Amino acid sequence: MNILYNIGTRAYFGGIAIASAFGHRKAKQMQDGRKDWAVGLAEKMKPLAGQKVIWFHAASLGEFEQGRPLIESLHERYPEYRIVQTFFSPSGYEVRKNYKGADVICYLPYDKKSECCKFLDLVKPEIAIIVKYEFWGNILEELKRRQIPTYLVSGIFRPRQAFFKWYGGMLRPALDCFTHLFVQDEESRSLLESIGIRNVTICGDTRFDRVIAIRQQAKNLQWAETFRGNHFTLVAGSSWPKDEDIVIDHFNRHPEMKLIDAPHEIHEEHVQSIIAKLKRPYMRYSEMKPVLESGDESAVKALLDKLQAVDCLIIDAIGFLSSIYKYGDVAYIGGGFGVGIHNTLEAAVYGMPVVFGPNHTAFREALGLIDAKGGFTISNQAQYDALMDKFIADSEFLTTSGAHSGAYVSENSGASEMIFSALFKK
Repeated sequence: MNILYNIGTRAYFGGIAIASAFGHRKAKQMQDGRKDWAVGLAEKMKPLAGQKVIWFHAASLGEFEQGRPLIESLHERYPEYRIVQTFFSPSGYEVRKNYKGADVICYLPYDKKSECCKFLDLVKPEIAIIVKYEFWGNILEELKRRQIPTYLVSGIFRPRQAFFKWYGGMLRPALDCFTHLFVQDEESRSLLESIGIRNVTICGDTRFDRVIAIRQQAKNLQWAETFRGNHFTLVAGSSWPKDEDIVIDHFNRHPEMKLIDAPHEIHEEHVQSIIAKLKRPYMRYSEMKPVLESGDESAVKALLDKLQAVDCLIIDAIGFLSSIYKYGDVAYIGGGFGVGIHNTLEAAVYGMPVVFGPNHTAFREALGLIDAKGGFTISNQAQYDALMDKFIADSEFLTTSGAHSGAYVSENSGASEMIFSALFKK
């Protein structure tokens, strides 16, 4: 890559090292995770010697989930391939470092020429698959030089990206290194064409396929079923304090409904702030867990009986949200009054209306749900109250909105199959 690119990336990696030295948690994880990376990777690759390897790379957790349907289809159809999965960010690696679908999971080394060559010498991939984005120029250039087929899947491009600015010339060579780019929408294809990139196919977003698979594997939660009973139930997923202010205010005034709140942060201070807002009986999952895991049938029955008198469940644990959504009538997705909304598709796949705050315009699936009349955005308490009151009072509106939401997911599925067929056809 050109000199300016290498100067810029080295400054960036140097900044991470400095932040790590000053105790920045994420930066320290990035540095520690890459310490003696080549020695560790060489050891992990020994059992794969002589076998066919496909390398998947994801920046973080969300991108990994987009690539996951391809990994799992690959296992089913071509089990002779071994999978190496890399991450750039700790928020992906730390959560999925024990994922059973990959043979090797590690950090991608920083994008320096010597490091890239060493990485590819160790992994020896037959195919490289980059999910959504991460356009590290040196590794892409080396993949092209070695004639390793390299694909972008679930790509998304926007006019604000540097590729499409006057100064984007130093970054565009990275795009020329891809054998093919599978993008989510027409805008992405058109933007790429405007800078001369034409080896592009529109195939949608693999996240739709992923949430369908999650729904099919969803856990049956007897405690959630018992809690819900015959009541109108709202599931608030990945909620933040501002979301909770609005959701709980309405909930406190509506004794006919129940609430399951799975906050984004589950530390004690946040959970206590939720409890302070509640004016109705609640229970925390952490209170239930010892009984549910005890194997004591009489104790579990007593707990389930008690749950019927509780109006709110606080899920102060992780790993349940995608299964919990199926026990709701409406989902509220948090983050829309701050960092941006979280995953709307995990709820929509169950055929339920999805509600979220104003910071959603950067999320293509949220806009799609709104257009499909299965997603609804609110900006204040009054708007939320009016919408929720309509869902509670108008069963036809509730049912129709939910059907629109589920249909949107179903109609946009199939990207994984399209990509898979193109990459692995015999």
